[in-house]
Amino acid sequence: MRSYCAIYVDVGYLLASSATRVTGTSLRRGVTVDHESLIRGVIEQAEQDSGMPLLRVNWYDSGGRPGGMPDIHQEHVGLLPRVKLRLGRLSQTGEQKGVDLRMGLDLATYGRNRVVDVIYLISGDDDLTEAVEEAQFHGLQVVIMAVPDQRGRPHAVARNLQREADNVILIDAATIDAAVKPVALPPALIPGGEDKSVESASVAPHGDAPGGGLEPSAEGIPAPAASPDTTDRSAQPGEPAEPAAPHPNGARGTPAAVPSRPGPDTGTEADPGIDAEAPAPPHTAAPKPSVLAGKRPSTILPPKAAPPMWTTSTGGASRGEDIGLVDIEAIDAVVRQVIATWVLSATPEMLIELRKSEPFIPGDLDRTLLLDLSSRTGEYDINDASRHVMRDRFWEQVKRLRLG
Repeated sequence: MRSYCAIYVDVGYLLASSATRVTGTSLRRGVTVDHESLIRGVIEQAEQDSGMPLLRVNWYDSGGRPGGMPDIHQEHVGLLPRVKLRLGRLSQTGEQKGVDLRMGLDLATYGRNRVVDVIYLISGDDDLTEAVEEAQFHGLQVVIMAVPDQRGRPHAVARNLQREADNVILIDAATIDAAVKPVALPPALIPGGEDKSVESASVAPHGDAPGGGLEPSAEGIPAPAASPDTTDRSAQPGEPAEPAAPHPNGARGTPAAVPSRPGPDTGTEADPGIDAEAPAPPHTAAPKPSVLAGKRPSTILPPKAAPPMWTTSTGGASRGEDIGLVDIEAIDAVVRQVIATWVLSATPEMLIELRKSEPFIPGDLDRTLLLDLSSRTGEYDINDASRHVMRDRFWEQVKRLRLG
């Protein structure tokens, strides 16, 4: 009987680890993937390493649609030659279910029936260790194919899994770098409308204080072309003026472009019947979606320099040693990197929805924060104190995001 090799791909591990290599964070939505190129490169490496032809690639992932059904990208992968799509499902909290179990059962079945001679396992999950041992008992070799980190070492592969496997090799870095790219927001997804002049309006941050919200400009429309030091916001000659609203005392408003209207710095008392463009009242809350829809901000700007880490127990800056925190600088770096990657594909509407969900961080972002912190610090189990500080720090940074 002819000998074959097979490849088992834990897609969650492959894409999260590849994203970490490319962007510095495991957020899968932060990268675009050429699946066909990536799979072809992995197949060529496995066949060359084993000296055997490939039987098939088993592609294990959570279904991107309700009920564990494949999304458009998974449909494409399933149609590739010698690729078998093996899908679990996502829970209501966004956690994948059934993927590890499918992989473990398939490993044991392939081993028991001697379907292949060598299995290349692209995963780092410690839960697969016993399934690897079962396959080996039936005469199979199991080789871990790991994603290399920037230092050329296996990324996020459990020690137990490395110890039980017959060998650990690295996926060719050129294969990953060519197929996995940082995401950029396509121009078609940038909020826009028929009135292109509105698209260029921006939402300014509320001051520079940490945690400041978004504040629309007083006029609510794009600023007219004028010199930067212009302080009189009245309409200029030749500009179309908006109809004035009725005055509270019953007097009919006069357009602000009347040439005889005295300037604000002349000391002359203005006509009480004129409803001038008074400054907007102080406003610290985030604008309503309807306001943002009218202003059409098109990008999310990263926050400015972050303030020092503070703790609620002491009210002062802390290194975290007194409450058993992992490295504070590591927490801060992870939070900044995850947010910086998230804003690449986020729209202003997504930022509004994210702020509405506080204090509950969406599942994919929360898992990314924990996974990245664990990877950066080498701590497999992040303690509760560190989790609370990291989540608090996340919301501090989210509040400092600006629209532009």
